[in-house]
Amino acid sequence: MSKKSIVTGILSYGMSGRVFHAPFIHQKTRFELRAVVERHEKRAHQRYPDVISYDSVDDLLNDEQIEFVIINTPNNTHVEYATKALKAGKHILVEKPFAPTAEDARKLFELGKEVNRHVMVFQNRRWDSDFKLLKRVVERETLGNLIELHVRFDRYRMEKSPKVFKELKIPGSGVLYDLGPHLLDQVISLFGKPQKSLKILATHRPDSEVDDFSTLVLSYPKGFTVFIHASLLVANPLPAYVLHGVKGSFQKVRADVQEDQLQAGMSPKAPEYGIEPVGKEGLITLMKPNGDRELRYREALKGDYNDLFNAVYAQIRKNEPFPVKPEEILWQMEILEQPVWNES
Repeated sequence: MSKKSIVTGILSYGMSGRVFHAPFIHQKTRFELRAVVERHEKRAHQRYPDVISYDSVDDLLNDEQIEFVIINTPNNTHVEYATKALKAGKHILVEKPFAPTAEDARKLFELGKEVNRHVMVFQNRRWDSDFKLLKRVVERETLGNLIELHVRFDRYRMEKSPKVFKELKIPGSGVLYDLGPHLLDQVISLFGKPQKSLKILATHRPDSEVDDFSTLVLSYPKGFTVFIHASLLVANPLPAYVLHGVKGSFQKVRADVQEDQLQAGMSPKAPEYGIEPVGKEGLITLMKPNGDRELRYREALKGDYNDLFNAVYAQIRKNEPFPVKPEEILWQMEILEQPVWNES
């Protein structure tokens, strides 16, 4: 099987294209960044002089040299552009939320099979440094039988987003669909499909049309419960991860540095890329038989979105399974689209 570079197109060169995709695709080892779509300002050439800047999605999809497309356009366009890309014979990587409903997601996975193209979802937060430490604690069973896990993504943004699609009451908008897919994917990757789930939404910002507060409650076997919180109005963020078991507890602040490093122009191949600063360690508190508490501080593992793109390459060139499985995305969508528990 050919091991040549995967010729790639990115459907938008906004923040996500510039920060989360182009630096990994332009490494010229496994991928070749051939083209981006820039409808208005043409800025890609400033950093990537040889890259083609198309005026429209259709123009890029009609480029026969491109075999793999990253769909990082507004949420409400994902299904449309994913469908077009697959029918144009491209493998695709779609940002979250993959689709507004499980049915839409299922149709895209089925279409991928029909046209013999790979359908992958960009759940990059599996490769965050702080989450990787949580995963290690869970896998090593340090805390014994688990009781509860709290996963949070706190921000304080009273003003509306300049990305208009995020503030309109359309499918895939609101904080639940913006941050919820990240957190749900992390939980599902660790514990699988929950037995039951509950969804709570609220809107607190003046004149907002969409939810800015969300909570998901997931019930797992043996009484293990997961609480997922995402809010745009938290002035003093709480730890991102708090895990309690019968033998002790673990907590960790959100401290992954990759986005900030990429925003600053750091190469994802730099030695310091993905390494958290000192002072952000996770804390394990274990109860000893005599009732004393033993504190153990643990450095986070290196965060590395390179591993996601390595997995994309392995899927397309070697037909190795992509770690974000279709069934996991379908479970995610089913939980996101369930009725709101507190809706009057």
